[in-house]
Amino acid sequence: MALTQYVENPKFEEYSERFKEHFLMERRGGILLLKMHTGGGNVKWGWELHRAIGQAFRTIGSDPENEVMILTSAGDYWIAGADSTSFEGEEEDPAFCSYEYMYTDGRRMVNSLVNEIEIPTIGVIPGPGFHLELALMCDLTICSDTAILADMHFEREWVPGDGIHSAFIELLGVKRAAWVLLMNEQIDAQKALEYALVNEVVAKDELMDRAWQIAEQLASKKRITRRMATQIVRRPWKKRIADDLDAGWTAEMYAYLADQPRHPRDTS
Repeated sequence: MALTQYVENPKFEEYSERFKEHFLMERRGGILLLKMHTGGGNVKWGWELHRAIGQAFRTIGSDPENEVMILTSAGDYWIAGADSTSFEGEEEDPAFCSYEYMYTDGRRMVNSLVNEIEIPTIGVIPGPGFHLELALMCDLTICSDTAILADMHFEREWVPGDGIHSAFIELLGVKRAAWVLLMNEQIDAQKALEYALVNEVVAKDELMDRAWQIAEQLASKKRITRRMATQIVRRPWKKRIADDLDAGWTAEMYAYLADQPRHPRDTS
């Protein structure tokens, strides 16, 4: 008999309650629906959610009862805007904020999605928004016919180094990604399909039904085969993250401290 015991795995009933301020969670037959929200509706981005995403991903990845994950957002947007009150502290101590809330939490957020959730992931984009790397780095990605894919970092004089650069360069190639990142190209749903940013475009009112259908097809496969196949298709993302995520975040945070751009104080 072993001298020690296994640490208990996370329980869905406990962590769905713990993260309820940031995520609406549902699980059916091992398929976990993780829906970002703010007050039950469209997502307003802030440092609190930024941190919670990585924490939730690590917890979900530690629960062996999860077999497929659907990641989406409540409302009609992927992310609808910013919670301006979340960023008030950056004026007082930008160096602390750049490390604690952006560099550390941001790296953990992307790393945990790619490296710690060892089950198939489906990103579901209901409409326009930013921080699309979270959906694009899922194993499969579908979007509504109202979705717009773009990145606003450089347009607002930020370095696009927090994961969206990795997603666009991996999926679009160097030249096209440079254009999208530097010229603020607005990619509609059909062009996103043409560019292979997404796997399918689905009518808005059919989007979640299609997501569950895909998830159920994945979940029907044998458990170990499904999990190991996921690691094969995810290898390019693992390599991309290892090669340039930290460098991207470092460049973004250097420019943040040198040129002093700040998060928007509006909520649009």
